[in-house]
Amino acid sequence: MKLITFKKVAVLGMVLALAATGCKHKTPPTTQLPSPGGITGETNVGPGGTISGVSGETPSATSLTGIPQGAGHPGWPENAEIFKSDTVHFAFDSSVVRPEEKSKIAHVADYLKGNSANAVKIEGHCDERGTEEYNRALGERRALALREMLVGLGIDPDRVDTISYGKDRPENPGHDESAWKANRRGVFILLSPPTK
Repeated sequence: MKLITFKKVAVLGMVLALAATGCKHKTPPTTQLPSPGGITGETNVGPGGTISGVSGETPSATSLTGIPQGAGHPGWPENAEIFKSDTVHFAFDSSVVRPEEKSKIAHVADYLKGNSANAVKIEGHCDERGTEEYNRALGERRALALREMLVGLGIDPDRVDTISYGKDRPENPGHDESAWKANRRGVFILLSPPTK
């Protein structure tokens, strides 16, 4: 009698162990990535933190933060110099804005509050390590993190565009930690309304 009970308990334990480990290995949904020309939609976080919906062009798309994306500002003149000193740098493999970088975002927000006709484009960039696909998604998360902070500081989300260049546009062409550190960044580009 004891032998039968032990066998039942052992079989039940093995079945539960197999069921528990079998549930952990689900294949995440694939990520459709944009062409190297840029991202026109926003990304959404799916199950397990996967990113989807990157290539959509729907103006009502939602970002990682739930902030709706505006229609964008095609044809608006760009000024990359005005916010050059406000470039935000990121840690390796991270889209978290470090505390020492937050004053740069506040400076951009203050400028936009004082110049309500202008908008801003945020470029997300990565270092050369990692795949093209991975870096494109990481660059987008970096740009969206900066966008979320601007919106949190009172900037209308329709005035903030994002794009990811992944590792395609390095600031420093080197192949060492110094270059990688310079290339892990979010860049603010001032957009001005076109003159007629």
